[in-house]
Amino acid sequence: MFLTLLAILLLGTYFFRLWRAEAALAIPWTPPPDARLFSQRPLPAPIEASFLPSTVALKETDSVSGYVLPLKTQGRNIVDQAGKRFKLSSVNWYGASDELFIPGGLDIQHRSTIAKTIKKLGFNSVRMPYSDEMVVKNPTILPHLLAENQDLIGQRALDVFVACVEALTDEGIAVIVNDHITTATWCCGADPCDASWSNDWLPGVVCKVRQTEEDWIDNWETVMGRLIKNELVIGADLRNEVRGVWGTMPWDRWASAAEKAGNRLLRMKKDWLIIVGGTESGNDLTGVRRRPVSLEVEDRVVYSAHVYSWSGWGSLEGRYSKRTYPSFVGAMRKNWAYLVEGDVAPVWIGEFGAPDEPGRGDANYWENLMKYLKSIDADFGYWAINPRKPKENEKETYSLVEDDWVTPVLDYRMKDMTELMRIGHE
Repeated sequence: MFLTLLAILLLGTYFFRLWRAEAALAIPWTPPPDARLFSQRPLPAPIEASFLPSTVALKETDSVSGYVLPLKTQGRNIVDQAGKRFKLSSVNWYGASDELFIPGGLDIQHRSTIAKTIKKLGFNSVRMPYSDEMVVKNPTILPHLLAENQDLIGQRALDVFVACVEALTDEGIAVIVNDHITTATWCCGADPCDASWSNDWLPGVVCKVRQTEEDWIDNWETVMGRLIKNELVIGADLRNEVRGVWGTMPWDRWASAAEKAGNRLLRMKKDWLIIVGGTESGNDLTGVRRRPVSLEVEDRVVYSAHVYSWSGWGSLEGRYSKRTYPSFVGAMRKNWAYLVEGDVAPVWIGEFGAPDEPGRGDANYWENLMKYLKSIDADFGYWAINPRKPKENEKETYSLVEDDWVTPVLDYRMKDMTELMRIGHE
């Protein structure tokens, strides 16, 4: 009886401490004075030298703004043909991978206005996600979703997607296309149908959209075929957050599939960068050390990692929101940063983000991440520009603009990313 009571007491104490530690992470965080000062000043002008020439300029000359296309990889960097680094300072513009099948905001602003907003914020590149269901169904978009893009009314999802890409590249913003999810919905949940690039191993009645590996590659060829003449479409991010069922995806299996898809795309156009994300929902690139991705065209592989406050949840040291800086850096170096610090290959942090009103846990994660990304002058892609999620028009707390898609949210996030963008340009 005594031992039973003691065990109950110890368990109760453990769970109470766990609850108290979790509660502490949610305590509201007060931004430091420099972040508050940043919010009171005008947004710094974008660094023109960080942008590729617009598609309009490319019609007149092959070399503008000092960059000679196409891009390639060189050690840890993405460079132009003259060896000049092109640092990816990116933001995600989502929606085409979700239930409405189109990038967000087209009912609020013209796509060219959204592109100008992104450039004003200083981002020189955009990650554009799509779903395989969007490609397969390619539905006609409902008119009210295109209220501020009347010229697109009556067009299908792929037409709208291409028009948004062209609006970006007309502003000199490079585009990386991303196959985000199989079924058109918010990513990523526990649905095994969307856990990897194919799901044909599951019973046919399980998945709303059934897809083989060949279907996945065919969809890629369909999308990139529409963009093949656009020189500022610089790459293909082959699949978002590959994980398998409960994190069981072997790196070797994913690497082989990435090679097959990457080579097929490079046979269409050898200039594209092929972006390969890590397993474990984008966190883990440790397998590259022993089994790198190898393509038929050299100097085209860029790896990608996703880093969020909840990442690291299965480890002994816990989620990144809890980590000390040395612990956080140790995880980064183990998972992906050894490729950058060792000058082996480029790694693009293709997704990360934090809310506009963070708790102490989110703030701790953000401060550690920004300190480290600045220290290695990293390529990055923030999630996301969108002020609203497509389904039920829910507020996106990670947004960098207000609901008008024009007014910037000038807070601690834009302060740090503005500083990160400017490293190497001042």
